[in-house]
Amino acid sequence: MSTTIPSDESPAAPQRTPITMDIHQIMKKLPHRYPILLVDRVLDIELHKSIRAIKNITFNEPIFTGHFPRRPVFPGVLILEALAQTSALLSFTSMGEQLTEDMVVYFAGIDGARFKRPVEPGDQLILESTVDRVRAGIYKYSARATVDGVLAAEAELMCTMRRVG
Repeated sequence: MSTTIPSDESPAAPQRTPITMDIHQIMKKLPHRYPILLVDRVLDIELHKSIRAIKNITFNEPIFTGHFPRRPVFPGVLILEALAQTSALLSFTSMGEQLTEDMVVYFAGIDGARFKRPVEPGDQLILESTVDRVRAGIYKYSARATVDGVLAAEAELMCTMRRVG
């Protein structure tokens, strides 16, 4: 009696080859542009499961002229947006979707958002997102952002993709 063990090449096995993206590849997947494109690099993706990406926080970002002039802090809502963009990259890449003029990704919900430490210029956010479920075109993710291994923010995000126009 022999037992067959599925290999990584098996269609049923998840893809484990690390997928990375530079800014040019990210811009092909996301409709966002300066100043709201908030993902600088994708470190790795496990299709249909998880993603890790980077957002470098630099003092020359326009938000720091007013938030806050004497003590610059990257806004929590922009950390959530960066996590949502990271999650969208996971979904677009997993589905093999290419950006089209009529495709938009919308927030459908944010639950349990918590901010654990301020994020300041010079920090590098590591953005992590895991797919919890996909149902009726709504994607639910568990997302977290860390700086130097310390949790900065976390939330459950729900997004949907729609064709418009």
